[in-house]
Amino acid sequence: MGSSSQAAPAFVRLAGHPLRWRLLTELARSDLRVRELVTLVGQPQNLVSYHLRLLRDGGLVTARRSSFDGRDSYYRLDLDRCAQALAGTGAALHPALRVERTTPTPPVHPRQLPRRTALFVCTGNSARSPIAEALLRHRTEGRVTAISAGSHPRPHLHPHAVRALRHQFGIDIAAQRPRHLESLTGRRFDYVISLCDKAREDLPEFGGQTRRLHWSIPDPAADGEPGQDKYPAFVRTATDIDARIRQLLPVLTTADQ
Repeated sequence: MGSSSQAAPAFVRLAGHPLRWRLLTELARSDLRVRELVTLVGQPQNLVSYHLRLLRDGGLVTARRSSFDGRDSYYRLDLDRCAQALAGTGAALHPALRVERTTPTPPVHPRQLPRRTALFVCTGNSARSPIAEALLRHRTEGRVTAISAGSHPRPHLHPHAVRALRHQFGIDIAAQRPRHLESLTGRRFDYVISLCDKAREDLPEFGGQTRRLHWSIPDPAADGEPGQDKYPAFVRTATDIDARIRQLLPVLTTADQ
């Protein structure tokens, strides 16, 4: 009998199961609800929920209650944890496979990027989607055309969103104004990314080869108790979105649309 030290690393045991691997690959594309995963993988809900629980317990997947329907949860692949687990798996097999980098996104130079168009959508177009628009434009040096809009846009950008981008990333969007999603009717986009659970339900069809993704990101303005300083929540949101943007860049380099 082999010793416990010869057991397969946790990542291999988790990701090596065919259904769990399928769930991971679907979540690598977009945040999804259980019923959507059930449809995509063609397996019963109780079986999908069981394997999702194992992936959550293993730290590869996280879940967050939908802000649109609290009975639903959105599942998200934790790419940073996956990268760390993969690095540990290689080292467990042989020291020559040890890698120092444990982040999932190697630098992508803007010149490597083909011309793409991306639309970010949230409800008010006052915080999450303009933050994503600005960060994608910044990370790609404008090579990717980034636009944002709201299903029910507010009159002005949230001042904490403006402040967080300026202080954390040196980006100034103070002159920008929220845009209504209807103003983009007929426009073609390579990617349409919703950042708000409610706005996802309101998205129209864009047709063609548009890839629709969802990032389930809570509204920073709704974070915490009334009267509490909300600015730290906006910083966390901007940091989360920036991580998602950096993870999107290698996807944008692929020719397959």
